[in-house]
Amino acid sequence: MTVTLRHGLPDDLRAQAAALYWEAFGDKLGRVMGPKRKALAFLYRALSSDHVIVALSDDGSLLGMVGFKTFEGSFAGGDDADLRKAYGRFGAFWRATLLGLLEQGVENERFLLDGICVIPAARGQGIGTELLHVICAEAQARGYSGIRLDVVSSNLRARALYERFGFTALQTEPLGLLRYAFGFKTSIAMVKAL
Repeated sequence: MTVTLRHGLPDDLRAQAAALYWEAFGDKLGRVMGPKRKALAFLYRALSSDHVIVALSDDGSLLGMVGFKTFEGSFAGGDDADLRKAYGRFGAFWRATLLGLLEQGVENERFLLDGICVIPAARGQGIGTELLHVICAEAQARGYSGIRLDVVSSNLRARALYERFGFTALQTEPLGLLRYAFGFKTSIAMVKAL
């Protein structure tokens, strides 16, 4: 199988990208962003096509993607209007409040990875590694000396991939009371020098 890496999310793949993002991160975000139907509606609107690199198959279908966050925006950020459209005024308000407490800010020293995911049928075929290579190249092209990501401490498979790729744990962040909203206790900030 030939994999093509491309900057940007084609409009015809937006629904697939929203579904893949939810499949990858729904366990972490489900209590806050659910129900699934509303979460998918939000993601469809919110995904920023200029803050992502996608992996496409020979026939152009989505195999995986890696989002990033800059001072200009983030892949899965969205805004208040996107939240209101999907959840209504009250639903948007409390979700924005909780998500804001979880938000990781950008920094000048390291490029921030904003989610990486691969479709289940393509996992274990090196696509995640290819996406990590291309996001590191993107960071270097933008003048960053390192890259940072956050991984849920219970996601051992993802953490093992990042460690094999040269990321090291920088710090563990306990969620405190937010663990009841998001369903995990800690996240680990991992970094890699470029």
